[in-house]
Amino acid sequence: MAHRARFTAAIAAVSLIAMGAGSSVGAQDDAQDAAQKPASAATLRYFEETTASLPWNDREDFDLATRGFVAAIPGGEIRKADGKRIRDLRELDIFKGKRPDTVNPSLWRNAQLLSQSGLFKVTDRVYQVRGVELANLTVVLGKTGYIVIDTLTTVESAKAAMDLVRAKLGDKPVMGVIYTHSHIDHFGGAAGVITPEEASARKVPIVAPGGFLKEAISENVIAGPAMSRRAIYAFGHLIGTGPKADISDGIGPAFNRLGNATGQVHMLPPTHEVTRTGETMSIDGVDLEFQYMPDTEAPAEMAIYMPQLRVLDMAENANSSLHNILTLRGAQVRDAKAWADDLTRSIALYGDRTDTLITSHFWPHWGNAKILDYLGAHRDMYKYLHDQSVRMMNQGMNGEEIAENLKLPKPLADRWFNQGYYGTLSHDAKAVYQRYLGWYDGNPANLNPLPPETAAAKYVEAMGGPEAVLRLGRKAIAEGDYRWASELLSRLVFARPDDRAAKLALADSLEQQGYQATSSMWRNAFLTGAKELREGVKTGGFDSVAGAIPAMPLSDILDLLAVRVVPERALAAPMAFNLVLDGKDAEHVEIRNGVLIHQPVGKASGQKLELTRAQLVAAITKKPQDSALAADVASRLDAFLALVEPPKGTFGLVTPAP
Repeated sequence: MAHRARFTAAIAAVSLIAMGAGSSVGAQDDAQDAAQKPASAATLRYFEETTASLPWNDREDFDLATRGFVAAIPGGEIRKADGKRIRDLRELDIFKGKRPDTVNPSLWRNAQLLSQSGLFKVTDRVYQVRGVELANLTVVLGKTGYIVIDTLTTVESAKAAMDLVRAKLGDKPVMGVIYTHSHIDHFGGAAGVITPEEASARKVPIVAPGGFLKEAISENVIAGPAMSRRAIYAFGHLIGTGPKADISDGIGPAFNRLGNATGQVHMLPPTHEVTRTGETMSIDGVDLEFQYMPDTEAPAEMAIYMPQLRVLDMAENANSSLHNILTLRGAQVRDAKAWADDLTRSIALYGDRTDTLITSHFWPHWGNAKILDYLGAHRDMYKYLHDQSVRMMNQGMNGEEIAENLKLPKPLADRWFNQGYYGTLSHDAKAVYQRYLGWYDGNPANLNPLPPETAAAKYVEAMGGPEAVLRLGRKAIAEGDYRWASELLSRLVFARPDDRAAKLALADSLEQQGYQATSSMWRNAFLTGAKELREGVKTGGFDSVAGAIPAMPLSDILDLLAVRVVPERALAAPMAFNLVLDGKDAEHVEIRNGVLIHQPVGKASGQKLELTRAQLVAAITKKPQDSALAADVASRLDAFLALVEPPKGTFGLVTPAP
C-alpha cells in the first residue's frame, strides 16, 4: 500500500489544484499527441542491452512446439451456433513475418512458438489441441473412446477441438473428463466436450482435484468485479492484437476480442475429487495416478501420471515461462515454496518413470533426461525466487527493493522456460514479501500515509506546480527514463484529471514501457493504460460474477451479497428471516449493525422467505422472473435486496476512479 501511494499516486484531484485545470495541448496538436508512437531510440537500445545475451541459437523449442502436427481447425475460425465468430485463428499468421520494432524480441519468440495451432500427436495414445485458446485440450485414447484432460475456456472452442479430434482419430465417445485445476480456461468448455445430458446418462466420470468446485466458483466471486477490471488490462481486452497491441498472452496465444462475440462457458460439476497424492483410478482402460498439489498455481490443482504410457501431465505447475506468484488481475498470493517443494516431489515420484511430459499450456517435452533437466531447472527457479526474496527481506529490504535487486543466476537465467513471459521476477518477488509480511514495509512514515488524492496534489505543488511537473515528465521521456516519467506524470494526472497534455505525455511513457516488456501481462497493462489515457475510460455497468451465481451454493450467494451491503441502508432497515430455496437449501439471514450475517438455519427462528433458486438469481441479476412472485414475497425480497448495490463495472486505473 505504501508503494502504491508513492508510485501510482492519486485517485482524484484536490479542489485548489483542480480548479481551472485545463489542457495544455492545442487542438491542432492533439491528433498527433494522441496517436500511438513508434518504438523510441531508447527502446531499441533497451532491446539490444537486455536481450543480446539470450541463447538465440537454441532452437529446440521450435522443434518441440511443431512436433507431431496433424491438422489445423478447418477454415481457421471458431464460431457460435448463431454464426458469430469468437476466434479468428488466422491472426496468428502475423508471426510468420518479421518482428516489429515495437515488440520485445524475447516476447516475439514466445508468441511465435505459441502461434502453432491445431491438433498434435504427443505419443501413440495422447494428442493435444493447442493454439486455439489460452490453454491446451489433451485427449487420451482409451479402449473404447476418449479421456479429455482440460476443456478450454469456451464451449464453442472445445467443440471445435473435439470435432477436429474425431475427424482425424475417429468418432468415439468421451469416456472421462479430467480438470487439472480450478481456473476457467481448463473447465469452461466442458459442455462442448460432452453434453451434460450424455455425461449424466452414461455416468461419465468427471474428475477434479479436491476443493475444485468451491474454488472454481468462489476464487473470483467476492472481488470479481475489481479482478475483472484489472484482467482487462492484463489480457489486453481493449487493445486488440498487433505490433502495437496484444502480441501474446504469455502462456497462450492472444486473439483479438474487439468485434468478436464472447463464447459460452459451461462447466460440468465433478463426480469425483482427488484429495491425496497417490490416489489411483482407471478410466476406459487407462490407469491414472494423481499428485495432489493444492495452493500452488491454483488453490485446487493436481498432476496426473499415466504409467502404461509413461506420460506425466504437470497441469500448470511446470510451464515454459515463469508464472505468477501473484496475478496482476489480483488473487490470493500463491506459495512459491510449496510450488517448488511440489515440483521436487513430482521428480521423486515420477522422474525415473517418465518419457513424455505434457502441461496445460505450451508444448510437450520428450526423453527422460531432458524432462528431468527441465523440471529440475524450473523447480530451482521457483526455489531461488522464494529463498532469495526471503533472504533479502531478512536483511531489511522491502518489496520494491527486493524486486529491483533480485536476478536469476546465469544457469537459470539462460533457460528459455524460465523467462518472464507471464509472471516476472519483479512482481513475484513482491508477492513473496507480501505473503510473509503483508503491505506494511516497517517504515513508520508509510504506516499512515496521506490518501492518494491528497498526496498527488501536494507532490505537484512541491515540485513547482503543474507546468513544472509536465516539463520534468517530458524531459524524462526525451531521455528515455520512462519509469520516472510515468511516476511524475501519474501524479499530475491524478491531481489534474482534466489536463489532456498530462494524460498524453503519461500515455507516451507507458507505451514505451509496454513495447519494452518481456512479460505479456506487463505489455498489455502498459498499452491498455496508454489507450485509456488517450481515448478515455469507457463506462458502463458490469458484473463479472452474474454468470456464476446460478451455480453457487446459497451460502456463497449470501457472502457475495454481504460485500455489497450499503451500511446506511442496512442500519436503517435491520431484519431477520430464514431464506429457503426450493424447500431445502436454507440459511438464517440477519441484517444488524450495518452487516449481513448468515448461518445454517439449525434452530434459528424467524419469518421464512421461500423462493426457487431461479427466482432469487433473477432478482439479484435483475432479470425477468420466469414465474410471478406472490405480492408479499416480492415485497420482502425487494426490501432485502434494496440493502445492496451492484459494483461499478468500470472505474479508473490510470485515471481517478469516478
